[in-house]
This record gives sequence, C-alpha cells and structure tokens, in this order.
Amino acid sequence: MLHSELPACDVRTLGMIRPLLPVCLLLAMAAAPQGQSRPPAAETARQLQQKYDQVKDFTADFTHTYEGGVLKKKSTERGTVQIKKPGRMRWEYVSPEKKTFVADGRMIYSYVPADKQVIRSPMPADDEATTAVLFLAGKGNLTRDFTPSIGRVPPDAPPGSRALMLIPKTPQPDYASLLLVVDASLAIRGLVATDAQGGESSFTFTSLQANVGVADKEFTFTIPRGVDVVTDAPR
Repeated sequence: MLHSELPACDVRTLGMIRPLLPVCLLLAMAAAPQGQSRPPAAETARQLQQKYDQVKDFTADFTHTYEGGVLKKKSTERGTVQIKKPGRMRWEYVSPEKKTFVADGRMIYSYVPADKQVIRSPMPADDEATTAVLFLAGKGNLTRDFTPSIGRVPPDAPPGSRALMLIPKTPQPDYASLLLVVDASLAIRGLVATDAQGGESSFTFTSLQANVGVADKEFTFTIPRGVDVVTDAPR
C-alpha cells in the first residue's frame, strides 16, 4: 500500500508500517475483562475482531524498533499516529528523523523533508488491496484473512500476557507473520511483524485514545513548496 522507491532506511520504515495496519485500530480498544480462562487462538481472534469493529478512529504515540539485515542492526524511531475509518491515517515520525506518511482515503503520500521529495500513489481498489489495506478500510477480518495460533510471549511482555500469531492466508509482499501480544483483558500491548528475510519490526503504543472523533482535516496533505513529486503506481 505504501511505496518502495525511497532510500533504504525509508523503504524499511514504509514496509514496516504496512503490516501494522491490520491491527492498528485494535490497539486503542478498551477491552473488558475476559475472566481467568484463556480461550483458544481462534476465539481470541474473534473477540479481537468484535472490538475492532467498534473502533472508528484512534490516536497514539508509538515507538518503532526494527532489527534486520545481514548485520542485524537495530534502529528505533518515535512519533504519533492517527487512524480513521475508512482508509485514512497519518504517521508523524519525530525522531531521530522527521517523516510524514498520510493516506486520505484516495491517495497515499510519503514525505521525508531531508530528501525534499514527496512520493504519492493511489490507494488500491478493494479488489486489488492487500489484507492490510482491507483492515485499514475496515473491511478485513482477523479470522477470515489470517490463520491464528498461540504464539511465544516475548520476554519483556507484562506478566500474564499471551501472544497470538497471525499468518496471512493470502501471501503478502511485506510481511510473513504478525505477533500480537495481549494482556488478560485482551488489551494489545505489542506487535511484532516478521518479513520473509527474517527482519523484525516491533511497535509499542502509549497514550492510546479510541473513538475521539479525529477530524477529517488531519488527513489532508499539502505538498510543500520546492520538493520533487514522484507518482508511484499502486502495488
């Protein structure tokens, strides 16, 4: 959904945003306690989907850590994200480098001020979209589009956490699997996306707020003066 014609570090950032989208709207849900028993993976996915359906928009601060490549180098970036159905999002990376990624429901814009370039591409049609984009548009389903299983809880997860591994039923170009880490109330605490080369992209979220009425104007992108504009075809 986001393009891949940026310098290497930005391609990585764009590619790692894509796998986040299937579950980004889930992260802001206020989950009700589910009791002490732990349902199987399929039931957990169903419960998460029910909560996802109730979320119309959300905002959050995020930390994005990526580890991959031959040297397994790590990078950490931080910023804010706003999501609103259908198909609108705004990612503002603030450190260590400023970057902006905006989808207004029709077009996707990627802007890295240091590059003095904006890359734009059309939002794929529903019948051409990946599962990630379908989730962003509010049309996906965790149990329909993924095969869930019980995953391994990361060592730094909060006590009592459990993990849900999601394998896309239709192979995706940008990720091989997603790992959701949830607490006993099904509140999502973390997300790890793994690509075909073994790279891992981890997202953590704080200051989550759901259904706050994010204004449409937040997803308007104005192309800055003096930058090159590159139009990319949808993937």
